[in-house]
Amino acid sequence: MLQQNRILLDKLGIWVSGLCALHCLALPLLLPILPFVASSFVAEVWFERTILSLSILVGATALLIGFYRHHRQRYPLFALAAGAAIYWNKDIFGEAYEPITIALGAGLIIAAHLMNLRLCRTCRTCESETHHTQAVTSRI
Repeated sequence: MLQQNRILLDKLGIWVSGLCALHCLALPLLLPILPFVASSFVAEVWFERTILSLSILVGATALLIGFYRHHRQRYPLFALAAGAAIYWNKDIFGEAYEPITIALGAGLIIAAHLMNLRLCRTCRTCESETHHTQAVTSRI
């Protein structure tokens, strides 16, 4: 059950990060077409920060579960942290470079989830724990 929750969190993290990136990348295209979007909550900084914070929270939860219960590899956590830092500071190089920094930050966050999924799927200790649990359960 915990394994399914962790996988679900990774997949949710991928979707939230992807939607966050899509929001930021599509917003400039939608503004000329839909002027009312510019004045709505979707264009507000707090909305962006909320989506990004949710993405980081889901990501950190999924990656920490994978780290402690399965693979003990730190590089997915580093990718999440780097992606979050880049994304959070997306305007550091100016407005013209925001799409690049957004894509890079979101890409790193998504890559962190994909690495975590791959590491957890190939975890040998998980298989032995599952077989051990099934063997103990069958004896009872």
